[in-house]
Amino acid sequence: MEQNNNKFDCIVIGAGHAGAEAAHAAAKIGAKTLLLTISKDTIAKASCNPAIGGIAKGQIVKEVDALGGLMGIATDETGIQFRLLNRSKGAAVQSPRAQIDKYKYSACIRRLLEQTENLTITEGLVAEILVEDNQVIGIKCTDGRIFTAAAVIVTTGTFLKGVMHTGTKQWPGGRLDEPAANELSDSLRKLGLEVLRLKTGTPARLDAKTIDYDKTQIQHGDEKPSPFSFLTDSITRKQIPCWITYTNEKIHKLLIDNMDRAPLYTGQIKTTGPRYCPSIETKILRFSDKTRHQVFLEPEDEECRTIYCNGISTSVPEDVQEQMIKLMAGTENAKIIHYAYAIEYDYCPAIQLKPSLETRKIKGLFLAGQINGTSGYEEAAGQGIMAGINAARMLDGKEPLVLRRDQAYIGVMVDDLLTREIDEPYRMFTSRAEWRMSLRSDNADTRLTRIGRDIGLVDDKRWKKFLQKQEQIKALIEFLKANRKEGKSLWEHLKQPQQAIKSEIPVSDFSENVIESVLTDAKYEGYLIKEEKAIAQYQKSEKLKLPESLDYDKVDHLRAEAKEKLKKFKPATLGQAGRIGGITPADIMIIQIHLRKHGK
Repeated sequence: MEQNNNKFDCIVIGAGHAGAEAAHAAAKIGAKTLLLTISKDTIAKASCNPAIGGIAKGQIVKEVDALGGLMGIATDETGIQFRLLNRSKGAAVQSPRAQIDKYKYSACIRRLLEQTENLTITEGLVAEILVEDNQVIGIKCTDGRIFTAAAVIVTTGTFLKGVMHTGTKQWPGGRLDEPAANELSDSLRKLGLEVLRLKTGTPARLDAKTIDYDKTQIQHGDEKPSPFSFLTDSITRKQIPCWITYTNEKIHKLLIDNMDRAPLYTGQIKTTGPRYCPSIETKILRFSDKTRHQVFLEPEDEECRTIYCNGISTSVPEDVQEQMIKLMAGTENAKIIHYAYAIEYDYCPAIQLKPSLETRKIKGLFLAGQINGTSGYEEAAGQGIMAGINAARMLDGKEPLVLRRDQAYIGVMVDDLLTREIDEPYRMFTSRAEWRMSLRSDNADTRLTRIGRDIGLVDDKRWKKFLQKQEQIKALIEFLKANRKEGKSLWEHLKQPQQAIKSEIPVSDFSENVIESVLTDAKYEGYLIKEEKAIAQYQKSEKLKLPESLDYDKVDHLRAEAKEKLKKFKPATLGQAGRIGGITPADIMIIQIHLRKHGK
């Protein structure tokens, strides 16, 4: 819905995956919200790979959905292939992933945002954050328009002073065929925020009709797709395959011979890219013993018009890219629709933020997504929904919502950003979560939907469905503990390896996701009890808040290195202080003694 005035409660800058969730959350909770985007046609654009989810990322999407967000709903509506990753491994590391029709996904998110009350979507490029007495009062666009608000959320992705690279060719831009945001970056610096640079990249896209798929390996999705949203009962849309091919020694030699033309290695690109999503030129140098690397050919749309070459991100010149594609099995005659490129962009180290994602320096200014040094649509969405929630709560004079590490992968991510030196784009993995058995994708609603309801983000439809599921879970647990087989309860049988008791369950009484979730809880009950004990200890340290006014220079016997680290990171709790690199248990004890001594 459109409005004519320029006064709002909350303004969200950027309509990528972080901005979409932030704007929706703030507006749904009740804040009159403005979402500013360069173009409405690129809302929630999948500018890199055409997929949602993945290892640990899938858990974040389920958590965003459980809180009442949009990403899971849009993925289910526009997904063209669904797979549960790590199916052969334990439940703690299994993660859902879906290929999406990236055009329909963007259109779906736009439609959902346009249907959201209290939300106005306007096109514009922001030049300046307006501040008085260290409090946000609004923003100014490059065309002179001014919009006022007491909360501003910056979700600019790779647009801040973005510079794109293909070979020696350089040009300003935030994404392919989209302008960079230069003035806003300068505005953040003037406000006293530290602004640094990072790099990411993307591979070439190919004309799908020009690929010889007989020379590749076909990769189908799951026979019975698992939905991302807890509102979706089943996926009935037609599923489309992906294909696998490989680089080879000829391609590796080609790249090595042209390394003097690769911006990453000529000094043209000076910043750090994502370690866990390296360019193909980095792969062949880092893993010089490997004679090939896997490349996934992923459809970008349901009609299978273009193919994303997942695994060969690069910034080498166009002629080298042409030769590389011609040397790969299945793509010898493929036509490149657009070439791969790398992009450098500004970001603000997240240690400048409070746990609410509000900046420490400026009240009402929140940052979410790649501007905080993260990578990935999912990490952006997780930060976006939290920033939107906390901006709305700040406006209402309420305490911020801060998810703990034992509550959500989102909590792990935000805590990591606040306690680690981020010198490369941060990516979520299951290994980052200490209590990943408790943070499974199937129980995200059990963990978070009550929280979403309490803050006003979960509507009646979702809440009713959640309560029905919880009743089913309770009934199934009672059934398993009450019914016996060979002298033991069915619940006890589940703790034994290779126990198949599904045939004993009246499946018509319970949904499949309820059965799978309860069976997992039963099977791993011993591990979950151990996690609960560890979590209880962790929560004690998280309850010990550290005053923002605490002067670490005045803490007797605290090491100089510890003082510098604590002044830099400004931890919110004693537990968070202990997770900062270089802080020892002895340092924590000294801080505790100091706080007791001064009655804090």
